[in-house]
Amino acid sequence: MAQLAAGVAVVTVRDGRDDLGATVSALMSVSLEPPLVLVSLASRGYLNEVLLRQDRWAASLLSSGQAAIASRFATPGRPSARLLLEGVPHHRGPHTDALVVEGGVAALEAETTKVVPAGDHTLFVAAVLAVCYVDPSLNPLVRLRGRYRAMGVT
Repeated sequence: MAQLAAGVAVVTVRDGRDDLGATVSALMSVSLEPPLVLVSLASRGYLNEVLLRQDRWAASLLSSGQAAIASRFATPGRPSARLLLEGVPHHRGPHTDALVVEGGVAALEAETTKVVPAGDHTLFVAAVLAVCYVDPSLNPLVRLRGRYRAMGVT
C-alpha cells in the first residue's frame, strides 16, 4: 500500500484540559449527502483511546509546505498538541474546541457517528460539522513510499 499516494492530515481532539493530535494518511471522504468522512487509527494508540470517549474532533489537511508539522505529530512520545503548534498559525474549532492548523489545503470539524474495529486499527466514521477553510491555491502534502512529498496540482 506504500505505492499508493495518500493525503496527509493532522487529527486533533480536546480532552479536558489537554490537546492531542496525530498525523494520519488514512482519512477519506465517505459520503457527500450527508457529508461523512472516515479516519483509521492504530487501535493501541492513545489518540484512538481518546476518540473512543470524545466524539468531536478536527482534521487539518496539510499543504506541501507543512511536512515539518506532519513530522511533529508523527513522533512517538510527542507532547501536547498545543506545544507542537507553537509558532504555527492555528485556532480552535468552534464546534469541537479542537486545534485546527491553518495554512493547509482544507480543514474540517467532525463528530463520530460509528466506530468499527478493523484488524489492528479502528475506523471512525464521522459527520462533518463544519468546513473551517478550503485553499485550492495550495498543493497538498502526500505520503508515498514512506516519504512526505508535495503533490503538484494543475
